[in-house]
Amino acid sequence: MAEIATVDQLDARGKRVLVRVDFNVPVADGVCTDDTRIRAALPTIQKLIDEGARVILMSHLGRPSGEGFEEKFTLRPAALRLSELLGRPVAFASDTVGADAQAKAAALQDGQVLVLENLRFDKREKKNDPEFCQELAKLGEAYVNDAFGTAHRAHASTAGVAALLPAYAGYLMQNEVATLTGMLDEPRRPFVAILGGSKVSDKIKVIDALMDKCDTLIIGGGMCFTFLLAQGKQVGTSLKEEDWVERAAAMLRKAEERGVKLLLPVDVVCAGKFAEDANTKTVSVDDIPADMMGLDVGPETAKLYAQAISRAATVFWNGPMGVFEMEAFAAGTKAVAEAVADNQQGDTIIGGGDSVAAVNKFDLADRMTFISTGGGASMELVQGEALPGVEALKR
Repeated sequence: MAEIATVDQLDARGKRVLVRVDFNVPVADGVCTDDTRIRAALPTIQKLIDEGARVILMSHLGRPSGEGFEEKFTLRPAALRLSELLGRPVAFASDTVGADAQAKAAALQDGQVLVLENLRFDKREKKNDPEFCQELAKLGEAYVNDAFGTAHRAHASTAGVAALLPAYAGYLMQNEVATLTGMLDEPRRPFVAILGGSKVSDKIKVIDALMDKCDTLIIGGGMCFTFLLAQGKQVGTSLKEEDWVERAAAMLRKAEERGVKLLLPVDVVCAGKFAEDANTKTVSVDDIPADMMGLDVGPETAKLYAQAISRAATVFWNGPMGVFEMEAFAAGTKAVAEAVADNQQGDTIIGGGDSVAAVNKFDLADRMTFISTGGGASMELVQGEALPGVEALKR
């Protein structure tokens, strides 16, 4: 990150430092139920506290309407959890740029922390509104972006403010960008990429980009059925994108031309309906019944995929193999997660989103080399696209 100033270069003592964090955490009954994202920001926050900065944290949570306060999207539970993790009081402002935020920011002493209310309670945040950027910037004297998870958004707090204050990258931001770009630029080989999820249309750019980099590409999830159609197979009532069959066929040809091994399921777990209690049947991909849908990869596929993963020196995984939230269709994703975890010689990178949820569900997070906090952001970086939140830090 040569062109970007880092938090280590910031002389923070006595300064009000406005920090964009990603505290978009799940909340139930006013309590944060998964503090992974809060913990990920702790190194940057702790460094600023230790240096005697006056730390002002801003984040969004959920998808509020943008018309003002909504109880279910308040950041108060995140602020409470942060206070517990830091073992010190954390002030909370009941607004984002209003009278309470201004007063509490002005009252901060060296080493104290303030969390602002949800940025997206103000619709100007997502519009990168210049006036809102100015109001945010007035709260601080320096800006740090440590929210990789929102780096693909050109919002006021991720892009606009960075132009108005001396801007720096936090530790999480640095680590995410360095790890993901390093994986793409100089992967240890063999490099195995695993892509799941429901739609080819959502992942086509990622498939394209990874095919230029990897040695083996594993496809699972709902999007595998569009590839199976491209191979001339019948997929019953499985999720499929007829409009993308031709593109999937082109990808199969590209893999062959590039010498990339593209692995598709050889068997699938089918059901008559999309439900936990559905009757299931494991069949070859050549025998998917016309009235059933595939909802997970089968055991033979899981073995095939695990074998490829075990030989990899670099693994990148984004997207589940099936509907892992339902126990009946979780085995494929669990097998892949365990295979990635068992590969202790390789660099194993989990590319955000549902893969992170799966790794956490199966209690395997501590056995992965790197878990990205940004689903959309990590995908766009892998696709070779510039991230507005990163570009805004460049000087």
